[in-house]
Amino acid sequence: MPNKVRLAITRLCFFFNAICSKVLDPMKLDELENEAAIILCQLEMDFPPIFFDIMVHLIVHLVREIKCCGPVYLWWMYPIERYMKILKGYTKNLHHPEAFIVERYIAEEAIEFCSE
Repeated sequence: MPNKVRLAITRLCFFFNAICSKVLDPMKLDELENEAAIILCQLEMDFPPIFFDIMVHLIVHLVREIKCCGPVYLWWMYPIERYMKILKGYTKNLHHPEAFIVERYIAEEAIEFCSE
Protein backbone atom coordinates (compact mmCIF):
# COMPACT_ATOMS: atom_id res chain seq x y z
CA MET A 1 0.00 0.00 0.00
CA PRO A 2 1.41 3.45 -0.82
CA ASN A 3 2.56 5.50 2.14
CA LYS A 4 0.06 8.32 1.45
CA VAL A 5 -2.87 5.91 1.58
CA ARG A 6 -1.54 4.16 4.68
CA LEU A 7 -1.09 7.53 6.41
CA ALA A 8 -4.63 8.68 5.55
CA ILE A 9 -6.19 5.42 6.77
CA THR A 10 -4.11 5.50 9.95
CA ARG A 11 -5.22 9.08 10.62
CA LEU A 12 -8.83 8.00 10.05
CA CYS A 13 -8.39 5.20 12.60
CA PHE A 14 -6.92 7.64 15.12
CA PHE A 15 -9.83 10.00 14.47
CA PHE A 16 -12.40 7.28 15.23
CA ASN A 17 -10.41 6.21 18.26
CA ALA A 18 -10.49 9.79 19.55
CA ILE A 19 -14.22 10.34 19.05
CA CYS A 20 -15.17 6.93 20.49
CA SER A 21 -13.33 7.42 23.77
CA LYS A 22 -15.37 7.79 26.94
CA VAL A 23 -13.58 10.98 28.00
CA LEU A 24 -13.48 13.87 25.53
CA ASP A 25 -11.76 17.21 25.91
CA PRO A 26 -14.19 19.88 24.65
CA MET A 27 -11.27 22.08 23.62
CA LYS A 28 -10.01 19.45 21.17
CA LEU A 29 -13.33 18.95 19.39
CA ASP A 30 -12.64 21.78 16.94
CA GLU A 31 -9.27 20.19 16.14
CA LEU A 32 -10.99 16.87 15.52
CA GLU A 33 -13.50 18.52 13.21
CA ASN A 34 -10.69 20.03 11.15
CA GLU A 35 -8.85 16.71 11.21
CA ALA A 36 -11.86 14.94 9.70
CA ALA A 37 -11.94 17.38 6.78
CA ILE A 38 -8.20 16.99 6.17
CA ILE A 39 -8.44 13.19 6.26
CA LEU A 40 -11.26 13.17 3.73
CA CYS A 41 -9.27 15.48 1.45
CA GLN A 42 -6.32 13.09 1.66
CA LEU A 43 -8.56 10.15 0.84
CA GLU A 44 -10.09 12.02 -2.11
CA MET A 45 -6.62 12.47 -3.61
CA ASP A 46 -5.91 8.73 -3.57
CA PHE A 47 -9.25 7.00 -4.10
CA PRO A 48 -11.59 7.22 -7.10
CA PRO A 49 -14.77 9.33 -6.82
CA ILE A 50 -16.95 6.20 -6.78
CA PHE A 51 -15.58 5.46 -3.30
CA PHE A 52 -17.19 8.57 -1.82
CA ASP A 53 -20.88 8.36 -1.07
CA ILE A 54 -23.00 10.03 1.57
CA MET A 55 -21.73 7.73 4.32
CA VAL A 56 -18.12 8.86 3.86
CA HIS A 57 -19.29 12.48 3.92
CA LEU A 58 -21.02 11.94 7.28
CA ILE A 59 -17.62 11.65 8.98
CA VAL A 60 -17.40 15.45 8.76
CA HIS A 61 -20.55 15.82 10.89
CA LEU A 62 -19.66 13.36 13.66
CA VAL A 63 -17.82 15.93 15.78
CA ARG A 64 -20.74 18.36 15.54
CA GLU A 65 -23.05 15.59 16.77
CA ILE A 66 -20.70 14.95 19.68
CA LYS A 67 -20.93 18.63 20.60
CA CYS A 68 -24.74 18.41 20.58
CA CYS A 69 -25.37 14.94 22.03
CA GLY A 70 -22.36 14.11 24.16
CA PRO A 71 -19.92 11.19 23.95
CA VAL A 72 -20.50 8.73 21.15
CA TYR A 73 -20.64 5.55 23.22
CA LEU A 74 -23.88 6.77 24.85
CA TRP A 75 -25.94 7.12 21.68
CA TRP A 76 -24.43 5.07 18.84
CA MET A 77 -26.45 2.03 17.83
CA TYR A 78 -23.57 -0.13 16.52
CA PRO A 79 -23.42 -2.54 19.49
CA ILE A 80 -27.17 -3.10 19.34
CA GLU A 81 -27.10 -3.61 15.57
CA ARG A 82 -24.24 -6.11 15.92
CA TYR A 83 -26.24 -8.08 18.48
CA MET A 84 -29.32 -8.00 16.24
CA LYS A 85 -27.19 -9.65 13.53
CA ILE A 86 -26.41 -12.47 15.95
CA LEU A 87 -30.09 -12.86 16.82
CA LYS A 88 -31.09 -12.85 13.14
CA GLY A 89 -28.62 -15.70 12.60
CA TYR A 90 -30.66 -17.81 15.01
CA THR A 91 -33.69 -17.89 12.71
CA LYS A 92 -34.15 -21.04 10.64
CA ASN A 93 -37.85 -20.74 9.86
CA LEU A 94 -39.02 -17.50 8.31
CA HIS A 95 -42.65 -18.10 9.33
CA HIS A 96 -41.90 -18.02 13.08
CA PRO A 97 -38.58 -16.21 13.54
CA GLU A 98 -39.30 -15.12 17.12
CA ALA A 99 -39.73 -18.70 18.29
CA PHE A 100 -36.41 -19.77 16.84
CA ILE A 101 -34.63 -16.74 18.29
CA VAL A 102 -36.00 -17.47 21.77
CA GLU A 103 -35.22 -21.19 21.50
CA ARG A 104 -31.61 -20.69 20.37
CA TYR A 105 -31.05 -17.86 22.87
CA ILE A 106 -32.24 -20.00 25.78
CA ALA A 107 -30.11 -22.92 24.59
CA GLU A 108 -27.04 -20.67 24.35
CA GLU A 109 -27.64 -19.23 27.83
CA ALA A 110 -28.09 -22.72 29.30
CA ILE A 111 -24.86 -23.95 27.70
CA GLU A 112 -22.93 -20.93 28.99
CA PHE A 113 -24.40 -21.41 32.49
CA CYS A 114 -23.50 -25.11 32.56
CA SER A 115 -19.98 -24.48 31.25
CA GLU A 116 -19.25 -22.01 34.03
